[in-house]
Amino acid sequence: MSDISRATEDQLQSLFPGGRMTKNALPSDVNFVICEGKGSRVLGTDGRWRIDYVGGAGALILGHAHPAIVTAVQEQSAKGTHFFGLVNDKALDLAEEMIKAVPCAERVIFTTTGSESTYYAMRLARAHTGRDLILKFEGGYHGNHDYSNLSVAPKAASNYPGGQPDALGIPSGVQETVMVAPFNDIDAAARIIKEHKDQLAAVMLEPVQRVIFPRSGFLTGLKNLCDEANVLLIFDEVVTGFRLAYGGAQEAFGVTPDIACYGKVMGGGMALGAVAGREDILLNGNPGVTGDSKGIAISGTLHGNPLSAAAGLACLQTLRDLNPYDDLRAKGDALRSAFQEVLDQHGLGIRVIGSESWWQFFSGCHEPVDYADFLASDMLKTELLDLALSREGVFVMPNTRRFVSAAHTNEDLEESVLALDAACKAITRG
Repeated sequence: MSDISRATEDQLQSLFPGGRMTKNALPSDVNFVICEGKGSRVLGTDGRWRIDYVGGAGALILGHAHPAIVTAVQEQSAKGTHFFGLVNDKALDLAEEMIKAVPCAERVIFTTTGSESTYYAMRLARAHTGRDLILKFEGGYHGNHDYSNLSVAPKAASNYPGGQPDALGIPSGVQETVMVAPFNDIDAAARIIKEHKDQLAAVMLEPVQRVIFPRSGFLTGLKNLCDEANVLLIFDEVVTGFRLAYGGAQEAFGVTPDIACYGKVMGGGMALGAVAGREDILLNGNPGVTGDSKGIAISGTLHGNPLSAAAGLACLQTLRDLNPYDDLRAKGDALRSAFQEVLDQHGLGIRVIGSESWWQFFSGCHEPVDYADFLASDMLKTELLDLALSREGVFVMPNTRRFVSAAHTNEDLEESVLALDAACKAITRG
């Protein structure tokens, strides 16, 4: 019996391209339409509650419908959901909180999404340095704009530093301004940075690339290389910000970039992003201040809107007071350990990778250190396991990193372990 009815499937196909709203999708026998979220679980229109490890793509670190965020949104919605042209009080308070928390933040520019944040961060770097090239890392995701959709998920390793477009419609000129290096390889990065330093504006990376954590010394090495070459270092902290630690990857790894990008957790589940960084760089966002009346033309109808800012402020204040990071780490360790025990019992040749609150299934000969290791792994096997787990009532997206949240309980873990055991049995029978 399908989790989604034929009528609903036909409705989805008639409304959305491919029946989906994003590039992510589930096959019809495990697909469902979400109508409610509460704590660690989501409810489908089929009446079934599922344990949720997608967590709004990592945004919902406190779980669904956290009381502090719900109250903040309710109170603000009665005062107004949208203003434009001037700073609103909730955006002001949120900016102050972010500058206190983020090591590199001397100024903040709000956006509507994390994708916008990375786009503006690249423009800021180019404006500040007067150079055009950006270096990113293969497998790193920086949003949905043209400059970021290069070598995120290529079918084969890139011919470094040349990248491969991940989508149709990306102009060749864009491809000529973005270079690619393998993640966690400081020697390869050094060669590219030194060779192109006169044209290179910035190096951008996810400090934790999807589910791959940086090797010891990799981030520090990049920072030193950038400083020596007078190139800016950009941390895409859309995922790591306020999740890896309250001060994000910068606090956790002790490396301070020149610019950092935010989204997800900082919006408390609402649409909100931000660019934070050095004052001299971010002043380029203010027309006239740097002597150029154009600035870098940052403007968005919903940038820093009060409803999202209220939700984000409530989320950050709760995280600051709750300080859930030791608990998240313990939950992540417990889940990975319990899951690995089940997988080993069934002899599927699959391991649970990740650290802190991150986890994902991986079928390869060693712990992955870069995207090439995923290319060499059996991704069909892990996709089948993810789908089997979904059939048992655990919500994950195939071959995508997932998270534990502050809302996940011991009961959730116990149910998840039983679900994984049933999924493994189904795989073995199949």
